Amino acid sequence: MNDISTVAGLHRYPLARRGLMMSSLISGFTMAITTVEAQAIHTDTQGLVCGEVEIPVSDGHLPGYSARPDGAGPFGTILVIEEIFGVTEYIQDVCRRFAKAGYLAVAPEIYARIADLSKMTSMSEISGVIAKSNDAQIMSDLDSTATWAAENHGDAARLGVNGFCRGGRDVWLYAAHNPHLKAAVSWYGVLDGKTSEIQPRTALDVADKILCPLLGLYGSQDAANPVPLIREAEAKAKAAGKTVEIVIYPNAPHGFHADYRPSYREADAKDGWARALSWFKRYGVA
Repeated sequence: MNDISTVAGLHRYPLARRGLMMSSLISGFTMAITTVEAQAIHTDTQGLVCGEVEIPVSDGHLPGYSARPDGAGPFGTILVIEEIFGVTEYIQDVCRRFAKAGYLAVAPEIYARIADLSKMTSMSEISGVIAKSNDAQIMSDLDSTATWAAENHGDAARLGVNGFCRGGRDVWLYAAHNPHLKAAVSWYGVLDGKTSEIQPRTALDVADKILCPLLGLYGSQDAANPVPLIREAEAKAKAAGKTVEIVIYPNAPHGFHADYRPSYREADAKDGWARALSWFKRYGVA
């Protein structure tokens, strides 16, 4: 892999490894820990082609991780949007899980211009990076990632997006941005919050503007997404004639799919995963 550390201000960081990002710090979003929980899932690479990749973007390259079945394809493509901790081993494993289901999955390091999230040691540091991220740039980077996928065994006509936490918020924004998307899945995507010049709209703001069917997977115990707010987003989308399905798990907190953290809820995570795969198949990504 070429060294791109000096290309147009982009930094080439090794992809973050699970559990190395921060000590036991709790925020309204999620919790990451220095040791991996016993239930953490590891998906093997048998029958897959996977590894770190470089994705051409408007001002250089972004690092990322991709996984697909071994074969020529083209395969239905799923863009995987990280949480707020980088493309961790957990996010890489999610890519492998999608690949085992027959997809090309690719996760770009969308914060690489700003910092290496794997080296962040406090939530305030991480939050500072997130606050500096430009939504328009992220949308452009996701477009570039879709283009990369189409040129690397993916099928441009079968494109989906899947994201967690802040990435789930970006799923809503991207679903309102890219008319070529077939389907979107947002896992506890943050619906509201502060706006700024570079982050002018919340997920709730664009709920009535999404351009593809969207599945939202949420927990009723999620402090970042109160149930009335979730239902407001759902109602806003449906009032505009959008195809939206919202599932709220009664006892699930934020981060219930993150198998490497105490927030993991196995039954809800497995049910959500089955629903996500069904959603992508139903709407033409498979």
